[in-house]
Amino acid sequence: MQRVVFNAHWLTYFDDASTRFYESLGFDAKQTFVEQKNFDVMVVKAVLEWQGSATFDDEVRIAVRPERIGNKSYDLRFTANVGEKTVCVGTISYVSIVPGKKESAPIPATLREKLEHAKSLP
Repeated sequence: MQRVVFNAHWLTYFDDASTRFYESLGFDAKQTFVEQKNFDVMVVKAVLEWQGSATFDDEVRIAVRPERIGNKSYDLRFTANVGEKTVCVGTISYVSIVPGKKESAPIPATLREKLEHAKSLP
């Protein structure tokens, strides 16, 4: 046991943080994008970079910010801190898809507008 957060758990933490981020944009976590707006997203790439470590019982705070917004995909940047120290940074790329078909599709205007607004915040 290395006494630090296992590397794969960071993706779970970031997935939970993305759910809270989407809630902050007005999407209800109890309903999927599919049910609310007839679109969905899938992860196509995840990059994690460690700058420190988190250990048992540390309080980890995760900030989420849109970083790149393309035509059919976008990146969210996750910054995990323990106190004032950044311990892990992740960039996850999502592609907009047609529900049930797994075909890429343009990012819906509803989502694009909210991502662009969140990206512009200080």
